[in-house]
Amino acid sequence: MKKIELEIISKEIIKPSSPTPNNLSHYQLSFLDQVSPMVYNPWVLFYSSNGCPKFNTTTISNNLKRSLSHVLTYYYPLVGRINGRDFIDCNDEGIPYIETKVKCKIVDVINNPMPRELNHLVPFELDDVNDVTFGVQFNVFECGGVAIGACLSHQIGDGLSLFTFLNTWANIANGAKQDVLPNPQLISAELFPPKNVSGFDTKCGIIKENITCKRFVFKASVIEELRAKYNNDTQNEKAPTRVEALSAFIWNRYVAVTREQSESDEKKKLHVIVHAVNLRQKMEPPLPSNSFGNYYRFSMTIIPSFNNEDHECHGFVNKVREEIKKIDKDYIRKLKDGKEHLEFLKNSSNRVLVKRELVSFQFTSLCKFPLYDADFGFGKPTWVGSPSLTFKNLVVFVDTKNDGGIEAYVHLMVEDMAKFEVDKELVQCVDKIT
Repeated sequence: MKKIELEIISKEIIKPSSPTPNNLSHYQLSFLDQVSPMVYNPWVLFYSSNGCPKFNTTTISNNLKRSLSHVLTYYYPLVGRINGRDFIDCNDEGIPYIETKVKCKIVDVINNPMPRELNHLVPFELDDVNDVTFGVQFNVFECGGVAIGACLSHQIGDGLSLFTFLNTWANIANGAKQDVLPNPQLISAELFPPKNVSGFDTKCGIIKENITCKRFVFKASVIEELRAKYNNDTQNEKAPTRVEALSAFIWNRYVAVTREQSESDEKKKLHVIVHAVNLRQKMEPPLPSNSFGNYYRFSMTIIPSFNNEDHECHGFVNKVREEIKKIDKDYIRKLKDGKEHLEFLKNSSNRVLVKRELVSFQFTSLCKFPLYDADFGFGKPTWVGSPSLTFKNLVVFVDTKNDGGIEAYVHLMVEDMAKFEVDKELVQCVDKIT
């Protein structure tokens, strides 16, 4: 794929179709909102025209703006402005809506997508977070296909929140009945009351230079082979999930290619495996999927050493599973209090033994999320893609549209990726790298 070139045609501000009531003028951020990273969460939804008569891009754009104005009355905090780290002024200032012409065909992008190039199709630089919480970029390709790029500030919502919003917007755009439109649950501050988070750096870990992202596509059959390979029947435990098995494999190959030649240097490393965990189903009672906000936390699995043996991947899966199990009702009860967790976050960077090098690797999964449901009146997405994010040693998993495979967006330092992407064991298992 060549570099994406585009021309900005227009910039507008979309405001809600009806004003936000005075009693809703102040939206309190939750504790989990306050400690979320100060970045935008971006996704791009691609729609091929395929000669469809409904693909009049002017009509489509007008309908998108009209329906966006409507849906923003439900999601009224999005049209306000963040005030510090505590709340949003719901003042109806509106959200940016940018329209572009892209100087290539849509197949040029989706047949061989480069994550870094997808950053051109969203409205914001991901680390340039300001008081605007949401933005849309409507991209029109030479062939008539379109891509809707959206950015949601992580200060107000997580990945599932973004797709819940996009799908509600799509339902309004395609004329869905009012009774099938889910009203968002905007109650996160009631469940996780805000705290004084001074001293906590929400930009910690954000890196822009020397990071590269590549997309690795794994077929369902390969994932099943990995699940069988890492299954430890002797302990009568469940077979690894798709995400557990793929996490173990990717981490295994990353450590193998970045391994120090000196054994003494390697023993100085302390591996910390981080998995993002959706809290909605962990709550008592469970929260509905349309609960808007940041409802996630991280499990942390510490692995003192690694010898690149298959049995260690069995151990990896079991250890990760045990740590995720700890995010239970008792954990959430303490999380609601917030004090203990905040102190942990503030001090976590100092908890590694001075003589050990911390190697952190983070996984987040959007598998089984409704990525392909957004039909704005001209069909569901042909493909949904992620731009390159601003963190190192981060893997984002999403389902392929069909066939049960998984796309893994792997973010590494440039020098580590050069070794990782040519690793023989990895390449044997990957269907496609872009």
